[in-house]
Amino acid sequence: MKHALWLLLLIAAAASCRKAPAASATSTTTTSVPAAPATASAASGAPGTAAPNSPGRAAAVKPMPAQLPAVLARVNGEEIGRWEFDVAVKRMEQRAGGPLPPEKRDEILRGVLDQLVAYHLLAQESRKRNLDVTDADVDKRMTEIRGGFPTEDAFKQGIAAQGVTVDQLRTQTRTSMQVQKVIDTAVASQVSVADSDVEGFYKQNIDRFKQGESVHASHILIGVPQNATPEQKTQARTKAQTVLTRIRGGADFATVARSESQDPGSAQNGGDLGFFTKGQMTPAFEDAAFKLKTGAVSGVVETPFGFHIIKVSEKKAPHTATLVEAGPQIKNFLLQGQREAKLEQFIEQVKATSKIEILI
Repeated sequence: MKHALWLLLLIAAAASCRKAPAASATSTTTTSVPAAPATASAASGAPGTAAPNSPGRAAAVKPMPAQLPAVLARVNGEEIGRWEFDVAVKRMEQRAGGPLPPEKRDEILRGVLDQLVAYHLLAQESRKRNLDVTDADVDKRMTEIRGGFPTEDAFKQGIAAQGVTVDQLRTQTRTSMQVQKVIDTAVASQVSVADSDVEGFYKQNIDRFKQGESVHASHILIGVPQNATPEQKTQARTKAQTVLTRIRGGADFATVARSESQDPGSAQNGGDLGFFTKGQMTPAFEDAAFKLKTGAVSGVVETPFGFHIIKVSEKKAPHTATLVEAGPQIKNFLLQGQREAKLEQFIEQVKATSKIEILI
């Protein structure tokens, strides 16, 4: 199982309403994030997997217990707690737009645990290399995260929806910064893509750059917790309706988004989500956005993330992206491929000298 995309997901501080698009060179959305796989494939030799019964046959996955213990694993003596595991699973489900498929539960959860092991290994390696972050660094990042929310209450509600406390978020923030530092030092600095590589990829994959209709939209999100009560939903819907009334009464959409939207990924940009094509958003959001005329504002739209008010500012007809348009995305795509391969190699090297105990 590849580690890189999962690790990038794990070091993300917060999720937006965007459904994670496939990591593709054809994406024109500037806020795209690597996709959480719908299922996690178990690596040969990964913790918790059994040897294949015969050549060419997939390895059996060890079942996960129905009730998980407080400590799931130890990495060089450092514990991986259930809370951390639960948060990783919840974030994955939020990005996937739904719960784990029951038939894939064991496979996916084993994959999540494997990624958490890699995550801790990288953080430890960062500290070994004296790449650790200071309290001031963590304070600054926490301030930035808080700044993505209009109020302190919205911040607390947002992290509660992720299943973490402020202290746990701080712990995860420090760890993610450590992981990012060692990735930047040991992996990212070793990759490069030439212009000729970009042009060659474009010519060999021209069909991949044929794009369907796209819209440039902004939104205001009034979020609800994942397991919201009917009362919480009613309160959020009422607030969204109040915000919509302000917009239709002449209030500036971007200004209201900055003060009211609870999507940390777009609120500070006036709710701007950039251009997106079909398949990049949750179905209800996408359906509403593509039906709107340019300049129009939607009614209140409900998705698993809460209640949205959407404004479409521009539409593009289907077309084939030019090399100039697609070049930056192609380069990022090729760089990401190199980073993934080198990160996988690096993690295996670190594992070889580490003590990993899987307790379930």
